[in-house]
Amino acid sequence: MRNTAKITTAVLAAGALLGLSACGSDKDAASDTSGPLIVAASPVPHAEILTFVKDNLAEKAGLDLEVKEFTDYVTPNTATEDGSVGANFFQTQPYLDDFNKKNGTHVVSVVDVHLEPLGLYSHKVKKADELKSGATIAIPNDTVNEGRALQLLAANGLLTLKDGVGTAATPPTSPATRRT
Repeated sequence: MRNTAKITTAVLAAGALLGLSACGSDKDAASDTSGPLIVAASPVPHAEILTFVKDNLAEKAGLDLEVKEFTDYVTPNTATEDGSVGANFFQTQPYLDDFNKKNGTHVVSVVDVHLEPLGLYSHKVKKADELKSGATIAIPNDTVNEGRALQLLAANGLLTLKDGVGTAATPPTSPATRRT
């Protein structure tokens, strides 16, 4: 079943490859179809999916694909904006909107990508309710995913958020808002 999901994801990625995120401000660069399509991606799972597409599907579809991995969430957008890559594959629409607003960029989404699941991970703690008061928890540092992580923590009773705050949630500063 896992292999079927991987192949299905890869096929969907191949079909939507040109509809990832691309810069909307330089029409000449965007319309240049000579050479490979260079796509910036985070290593896992996005570059893995694109590498599968490149190795198994691209040639048959007449696509010359080059995957360029980035380990941060800033450079793929700046590289797309400046034309060093033709597209990128790593982000959600809310993240892209927030990035464009904060950085004055013009990267546009052509098709939605999957929403990465969040989870609680530990080598020592097996259940969320085993966390001790005052434990340190790492969360993403971009606005949108930070809010999603805080919502996950709140859903597991680890902290309390204001009603309706959504992805605009920010880390609590008062010990009174933390789980005791």
